[in-house]
Amino acid sequence: MASSLIFRASRRFLKPSSSVSLHLANFNPLSSAQQFATQNRNPTLNPPFKPPQLQNYNFEFRKTVGSLSNFHLVAHVSTWPSKENKNQSGSVSSGGGGDATWVDLYLPKQVQPYARLARLDKPIGTWLLLWPCIWSITMAATPGHLPDFKMMTLFACGALLLRGAGCTINDLLDRDIDTMVERTKMRPVASGLLTPFQGLCFLGFQLLLGLGILLQLNNYSRVLGASSLLLVFSYPLMKRFTFWPQAYLGLTFNWGALLGWAAVKGSLNPSIVLPLYASGVFWTLVYDTIYAHQDKEDDLKVGVKSTALRFGDSTKEWITGFGIACVGGLALSGFNAEIGWPYYASLAAASGHLGWQIWTVDLSSRADCNRKFVSNKWFGAIIFGGVLAGRLSS
Repeated sequence: MASSLIFRASRRFLKPSSSVSLHLANFNPLSSAQQFATQNRNPTLNPPFKPPQLQNYNFEFRKTVGSLSNFHLVAHVSTWPSKENKNQSGSVSSGGGGDATWVDLYLPKQVQPYARLARLDKPIGTWLLLWPCIWSITMAATPGHLPDFKMMTLFACGALLLRGAGCTINDLLDRDIDTMVERTKMRPVASGLLTPFQGLCFLGFQLLLGLGILLQLNNYSRVLGASSLLLVFSYPLMKRFTFWPQAYLGLTFNWGALLGWAAVKGSLNPSIVLPLYASGVFWTLVYDTIYAHQDKEDDLKVGVKSTALRFGDSTKEWITGFGIACVGGLALSGFNAEIGWPYYASLAAASGHLGWQIWTVDLSSRADCNRKFVSNKWFGAIIFGGVLAGRLSS
């Protein structure tokens, strides 16, 4: 009798929908449960029974039996994929297996390889190149006044173009090495998506636009800016000859600390810009050494060098020293520029951020090394906020 009532209730509440055909006309929960239990006494010989019509749906039956008068049977059909099926389906990815970026979503297919070549999908490099320029421009501002917004805009565009040009040069020179490194093997030139000739043409286009920006500056800045190209073109070769390519990158990436001041003042003040430039070089040694730990196994196989390989297990001691030197250079530069007290409060906060990176980074984890590396955009932002507040209060 109870079995009959259950059968009628199941037919009432589990009516097939138009979107999901479940063929439950002959379905009896109690008999099916007994059959399932019988089949699973020996799961090796009798694998669990799962009707093919119900493979992708989760069924949940809840029953409360008090008496026949208050008997309830509730069936819930979930049309969402099960956890197993969801894991199998994966997520939207872009070629190399990562999450899709704005380059994949919004740019035309023909343009995407060039955007990736210039690393437009990874703006952290542009931020790291831009911050020393912005620090310098803001330090050069008249006390009590905001920095030159037009100059900051020009340097922002220049940083985007110069960083892209540097990446293009790097990928052209390293295309054979990149194919042997897990993190870089899918780059446009290394993967064959772009030919070296196409890369060279794109490099010429970037440098032409960069020249247009450089011509907006004074003559002193034009010469100083053009001289940085020697560093830009030679940096990719350094990893072949020295364990200190990160130091060479620091000399290249922080050239804006000199150029920003010159663009505003028309000359250099060594007591201010040299400590600022040196602090940027030490900062680069911190973040790029952390970054280099992502590739240390591949670098050993390929035969290229880095500070990550040079320092090994002593990396944290080395980058702690570099971090102290960075903060010391920033303090000296601010003192010589006669910046107000908010700068030093900001410098203390930035020191805490740098210490957090060094203390907590897991150098054996590629993901954590990348997270700490990317977080340096906030270090640069904190310093900028301090320079701006200090200049306005001085």
